[in-house]
Amino acid sequence: MSGASFAHMPPTHHWPGDDAGLSDNAGTDADMSHVVLADEERLAAAAAPPAATAAAALQQLEEGEEEEEEEAEASTSYSLDSLEQAKLLLSGGVAGAFSKSCTAPLARLTILYQINGMHAAHGGGGLPPGRLGVGAALRHVVRSEGLRALWKGNGVTIVHRLPYSATNFWVYEHVNEQWKRAFPSQGPLAAGDVARRLVAGGTAGMSACALAYPLDLVRTRLAAQTTQRHYTGIGQAMRMIVAEEGARGLYRGLGATLVQVVPSLAINYAAYETMRSGWLSTTDRATPTIGMSLACGSAAGLVSSTATFPLDLIRRRLQLQGQGGGGRPATFASTFRSVAQREGLRGLYAGILPEYYKVLPGVAIAFMTYEFMKKSLGVTTNSSQR
Repeated sequence: MSGASFAHMPPTHHWPGDDAGLSDNAGTDADMSHVVLADEERLAAAAAPPAATAAAALQQLEEGEEEEEEEAEASTSYSLDSLEQAKLLLSGGVAGAFSKSCTAPLARLTILYQINGMHAAHGGGGLPPGRLGVGAALRHVVRSEGLRALWKGNGVTIVHRLPYSATNFWVYEHVNEQWKRAFPSQGPLAAGDVARRLVAGGTAGMSACALAYPLDLVRTRLAAQTTQRHYTGIGQAMRMIVAEEGARGLYRGLGATLVQVVPSLAINYAAYETMRSGWLSTTDRATPTIGMSLACGSAAGLVSSTATFPLDLIRRRLQLQGQGGGGRPATFASTFRSVAQREGLRGLYAGILPEYYKVLPGVAIAFMTYEFMKKSLGVTTNSSQR
């Protein structure tokens, strides 16, 4: 075949369908590559998750545990707080009861001195006329009533002191704590901190006194009895008082008691805490030693007792006004005038010496025992700076 023949051969035609077929094959290859890549990614994702899933699961588990711990802490916070409050109340109650038991003979002697003018005016037992010293008065009580008479009324004193002192210290600590949250402490001798202690002490005394007053009245009447016995015990005394004087008789003299107790405890707490905090600020200790507590407590008792003793004497006289169902109710002012006119200034301080003998060790032992109980029980409320 010649070249001319090749030249006259019809041209080869490329149909559109053929081009489409080629393009379709190209698209299929591209799609296949995408599919392969997607499958590889899925395979990689399927291979990777165990670590990622484990990490996520671990994180969720940790978060769940933290939530459970928070819930557990929230659920136990009340019980822990309740335990703290119970320890605080126990510390105060034991401190008061132990202190009063140690000084019960002097406490009874103080009461006998305070009411001796009443016995002299109305007749009856008590201490003999004249000014007896503490030793002679103690011997007289033992000779006339026996040794156990020195602790007469101490049973009701303990019954009274457990709720009284528990409430007293508890209220004082919490008023202090709330005050410090609003007005942070400025220093042991700062005027604001001394005012805080005065207010907290007065509030504590008012609360405790109002709560346990009937027991205090019964205690006074039992301790005031000598050879003539009108009451035989706590329950019988309360029934007799209600029968003879009405229910209000259990609160006879409450106003005078508050007049005496509120400033007395305000001064007592403020003096002790100020001296305690000032002393601690000169050392590297967070809590006082037994010697520090005893020294500060003795000084605080001396200051508060001297300032408020006449008020305490009037309080005792008013508590005894209705004994036996006789006597006309008197007021604080009229009793004060009567004592001052009949017995003079010395009459208002009758029994101050045994009061000192009682209060100095009594307050010292109470604060020392309270500090010891708080430390032993692990109480954290106001455990250091107060």
